Amino acid sequence: MRRGIALIILSFFMLQNVVFASGDVFQGHAEFNDEYVELDKELFTGKTEVLEKRDTIEMTVSQVLDGNFSFEGDEFFAEITSDVYGDKGVIIPKGTLAHGFITDSGEAKRFGRDGYLDLSFDKLITPEGREIPIEGKMSTKLHPIKAAAKIAATDIGYTAVGGVVGGMVAAQALGLEAAIASNGYTLAGGAAIGSAVGLGMSLYRKGKDVLISPGDEIKVKILSNVQLPVYKEEALVQKEEKYPGLDVRISNILYEKDPFGEVNTITLSVCISNMSDKSFAGMDLALVSDYNTVHNPSIFGDTRLLFSQFKPGDRKAGKISFSVDNVKHSYWLVVNDRSKNKPLVKVSLDNAYKNVAENVKKRNDKVKHRKKNYYKEKDVFDI
Repeated sequence: MRRGIALIILSFFMLQNVVFASGDVFQGHAEFNDEYVELDKELFTGKTEVLEKRDTIEMTVSQVLDGNFSFEGDEFFAEITSDVYGDKGVIIPKGTLAHGFITDSGEAKRFGRDGYLDLSFDKLITPEGREIPIEGKMSTKLHPIKAAAKIAATDIGYTAVGGVVGGMVAAQALGLEAAIASNGYTLAGGAAIGSAVGLGMSLYRKGKDVLISPGDEIKVKILSNVQLPVYKEEALVQKEEKYPGLDVRISNILYEKDPFGEVNTITLSVCISNMSDKSFAGMDLALVSDYNTVHNPSIFGDTRLLFSQFKPGDRKAGKISFSVDNVKHSYWLVVNDRSKNKPLVKVSLDNAYKNVAENVKKRNDKVKHRKKNYYKEKDVFDI
């Protein structure tokens, strides 16, 4: 009897757990939730596209991944830096996060063997909160044949340089007369010694360690087909804030290098018409990122707008530059109200970029897509 009652109670609790678990699963799918059904109608065209196997997606990591300190199983997030298009429209919007984890890593070793990182990705998280299962992979490893060829070529370089240096030292120490009298054997001997020294250097030489930093672009290869809905164009328009009478328009956007060669400067061509009841200065302009970081105007660009005053009735146009963390993030140009310490206006750079001339977009793509080998810079004190 007691056993029967216990089984009934146990069955009741198991049934409750199944119901609760099913509710959790159903909540994440649009077909089981009216709210998600309405959201789908607002966001998507009703058409679908396939993200195909072997397609690549460009991303940038959100944290430092170091071959010396990152280990198998470590998790991280990366951000998709540009809209991913299919034939019918955008299927993955800019700002989508990718969840990744390290599957293998190794530090640099002697004999010129470089460090490496192997990364895998299992899902995407879109700005509206949808989770999309994927299979993606990225590795900094060279193909074994390429890696061996790279090491061999470098080692030959060390040996050849050693031979040249050894011959020069012998010529300077013993003189050309000794070289002639010995039919060149002194030079040959010096070169042999130099080559041996060069070979020793090549054997002792350590490879490079891997470092992927925030802002570094990685290309992730998709390993299986994924069917995705197509977004409506209007669903991808970023939200902005307006103030009556204050019109701020961005006519051009340039990505530029700083004096050290880093692509971290955004220069805007702006037209401001102030028919409002507010006064402000160029110093009240700022860029705010999707991570809520604030970037003030740079003094290294055109400073005419920066040091201007905007009183009611003023209309001014010009350029203004901002030094940012990563030009691939989303930004809003804001006009701050000092009296209330909040923005009067927020203008989306992503929205404005859609109207930028195609030749400017091509030029920006060349600037921001710099070649990256993911290796740490050589420490001058490292032997």
